[in-house]
Amino acid sequence: MNIAFVGLGVMGYPMAGHLQRAGHAVTVYNRTAAKSAQWVDQFGGRSATTPALASAGADLVCCCVGNDDDVRSVMYTQDGILESLSRGAVLVDHTTASAELARELYAAASARGIGFLDAPVSGGQAGAENGQLTIMVGGDDAVFAAALPALEVYSRCARLLGPSGSGQLAKMVNQICIAGVVQGLAEGLAFADKSGLDSVAVVEVISQGAAQSWQMVNRYQTMLAGEYDHGFAVDWMRKDLGMVLAEAQQMELKLPLTEMVDGFYAEVQQLGGGRWDTSSLLQRMLAGSQTKDLS
Repeated sequence: MNIAFVGLGVMGYPMAGHLQRAGHAVTVYNRTAAKSAQWVDQFGGRSATTPALASAGADLVCCCVGNDDDVRSVMYTQDGILESLSRGAVLVDHTTASAELARELYAAASARGIGFLDAPVSGGQAGAENGQLTIMVGGDDAVFAAALPALEVYSRCARLLGPSGSGQLAKMVNQICIAGVVQGLAEGLAFADKSGLDSVAVVEVISQGAAQSWQMVNRYQTMLAGEYDHGFAVDWMRKDLGMVLAEAQQMELKLPLTEMVDGFYAEVQQLGGGRWDTSSLLQRMLAGSQTKDLS
């Protein structure tokens, strides 16, 4: 397929690379042109100076930017994606954004004869680089079927979960679950340390049982070393949890644990950790002391 990829951040850059390596003809756009040039040097393909130029003539356009405002900025302007896509094309938004925006874009795309899927991803930078992402999708069956061969290039699971907005709602479920797990892991590691246990040995044992999680297996060593310059940033998690809590409020649903952990992440931001990995909840518990090796 002729594919445009808009947004070459830590996720989009390798995702677009997988598509080019799989034999698709990929044209990329990034707000910072140097990043587009770097991508072309590494993978081949082409770059464009605007989202509209990247999308012109594309069968499929994938977008992976920061938030609702960023998505709108590459969709609706004169140089935006919607102005250049032809009828019958498919637009896939991989941004973690609001369900409201997903429904809005579905309506705008449908009015132009364009298929739209909201398709946020999970798996982090490593998942993107290894082509092992999980993709939660909202939209129509036929549009999903058309996009699936491309989505499978960089995912291990891509599933249609319902009508437009369902992908973003499913991603909110994902973030709710992660927030609680990471806080539990932070408390467990702090407890192990205060108890005088060998934290590494404890994790090696309990990770073989019911306490095991992706966060435990992939983050305990860096947490114990006080290393957080990697992974999914606290600033982005707070953005996501803010959307979760706003959606829950509309549902009149109380999420006390999520609200509490969101507050803890606000404290991490106050410590200067806005760009730290979300596992830095442990560092919050050690606030007032120097970064400490708990191993």
